[in-house]
Amino acid sequence: MELVYASDKVKTQCTSVKAARKLFGGNNALAVSLIARITALQAAVTIKDIIVQPSFHFHKLDNKLGRNLEGYFAIDVKSRRDQWRIIIQPLDANKAPFSPCYIDQIAEYVRIVEITEVSKHYE
Repeated sequence: MELVYASDKVKTQCTSVKAARKLFGGNNALAVSLIARITALQAAVTIKDIIVQPSFHFHKLDNKLGRNLEGYFAIDVKSRRDQWRIIIQPLDANKAPFSPCYIDQIAEYVRIVEITEVSKHYE
């Protein structure tokens, strides 16, 4: 699957162990797990390959605190116990977001995702 990054900062965090370790306050296990998740996203053919793996805990995001998160999803960086999530948005062949985004209907066709951020989304 093709990955598009929302910014150069996000790309660096997702592709450099050193930058990831800095993001996670020196936690090497989280940094290694983030790089492994990014590698798994790249190796997937479609987003459905990620959705069907329970360890990723792929889930839809709800609108919170005035943020419109329609069409955005998250996967765990390491596990449910850790608060860190990789926020992604499925994109069509023209690298535009799906509107509306019914993941059940498009999962087999999504070959491009945007990594929007890596954060403690629920804080």
